[in-house]
Amino acid sequence: MPPPALTAKVTEPEPAPPPLPGVRTPKRRGIELMLLAGAVLISALGHAYVGLAGGDPGTTAHHPVTHHPTTHYAAGLAVAALVAHLAVRLRAPYADPVLLPIAVLLNGLGLVLIERLDLATPGEAGAGDQLRWSGLGVGLFALVVAGLRDHRVLQRYAYLSVTAALALMLVPVFFPAVNGAHIWIRFAGLSFQPGEFAKILLAVFFAAYLAANRTALALTGRRLFWRFRLLPGRVLGPILTIWLLSVGVLVLERDLGTSLLFFGLFVIMLFTATGRIGWIAVGLLLAALGAYAVGALEPHVHSRVQDWMNPFASIDRGEGPGQLAQSLFAFAAGGLLGAGIGHGQSFLIGFAAKSDFVLATAGEELGLVGLTALLLLYGLLVSRGFSAGLALRDPFGRLLATGLASIVALQVFVIAGGVTGLIPLTGMAMPFLAQGGSSVVTNWIIVALLVRLSDSARGGGMPWPTGPAGGPWGPRGAGAAGGSG
Repeated sequence: MPPPALTAKVTEPEPAPPPLPGVRTPKRRGIELMLLAGAVLISALGHAYVGLAGGDPGTTAHHPVTHHPTTHYAAGLAVAALVAHLAVRLRAPYADPVLLPIAVLLNGLGLVLIERLDLATPGEAGAGDQLRWSGLGVGLFALVVAGLRDHRVLQRYAYLSVTAALALMLVPVFFPAVNGAHIWIRFAGLSFQPGEFAKILLAVFFAAYLAANRTALALTGRRLFWRFRLLPGRVLGPILTIWLLSVGVLVLERDLGTSLLFFGLFVIMLFTATGRIGWIAVGLLLAALGAYAVGALEPHVHSRVQDWMNPFASIDRGEGPGQLAQSLFAFAAGGLLGAGIGHGQSFLIGFAAKSDFVLATAGEELGLVGLTALLLLYGLLVSRGFSAGLALRDPFGRLLATGLASIVALQVFVIAGGVTGLIPLTGMAMPFLAQGGSSVVTNWIIVALLVRLSDSARGGGMPWPTGPAGGPWGPRGAGAAGGSG
């Protein structure tokens, strides 16, 4: 039985609207295939350059780091891209042709950067494992695209999703901390980060709950001042519950990034459902209060805040640069065009150079130009997800697409902000780019769901959504659902 605060009704999926006669949407699978070929080619050139930087023009087989030729990674990525393309061509022919190539390109560039860092860490090779995890992610991508014929089926499993998400978030608490945070499960030589999969399950629950209660969230409640309304307890309960859970995750797991991601996801989806900008202000206030309280009381989080406020304090004490200082040095050394792949010193960051700080390697060896291109790829991926949400006519699909795209956007902001000193550091992984099996598999599932949603949006020749009058997609615009407060 769900907890009392989450007992709001979740409606059954709405029936699919009939397709409009005489309107056909181009499939554009040929364009997708050409973009995939370009993505694989760019990655192959990157691996070839890594081979040259390692001292062997055709292979790194004689290097003590790895026993795979550079063509091994490019060929593996090409096979994975072909499998994913066939799944989309056969099961989601009207899907957005840009989503899959962006994912393949980011995944491929991540393999290049990890292989490059393997050159400097002979005993800690990670590119081979990353390729295997990427293959598993692409396999799950194909299964989701082929098996999930209608995204609205997920709406029936809202409470099952949130229950599974809470279980996945709490299980790591009972395992030993890794680098100060309880976010990993390690068993029989394998490591697993269950919170990565909880993101998708929470997005499904939030979308189902808000789709069922968007009218109550937008229009009901007692007005306190100006346009701000105090919602009834039945509606306000889940909001406070999510805030308390996010703070609880932060306390138990000592993970600032996961807490900010979960709470930020709910606030964004709440604003999308209601069109009331006041929820953004309330969400930021609650997140700030929770982060301040735990940052002051939890030693691990407090130390990260201190490092963020003064990243060069360890140098002043004569202890040498810490991780954040090394990251800032790497970005500065990259300049505009970068030092070139294999010619940077970002491996000095230490144990997290391939995971949390892989963006520093990109900044140093690809420069500001390459780093900007990477961020633009993420921005394009997120914008395509939002576009799929706008084109869908069922509220659950709109909210789910918005939530999934927001997960990627929040991860990029939290991680990029952490390694550049904009916000305190977190233990999250850059989507597709960083080493991490749980992360890369989860992000491939997110892309699969976005592909399915975009296929539903474009497959029936759907017009621009209008929605019910007064709703956030209604004729009066986003503010019609209840004002700006």
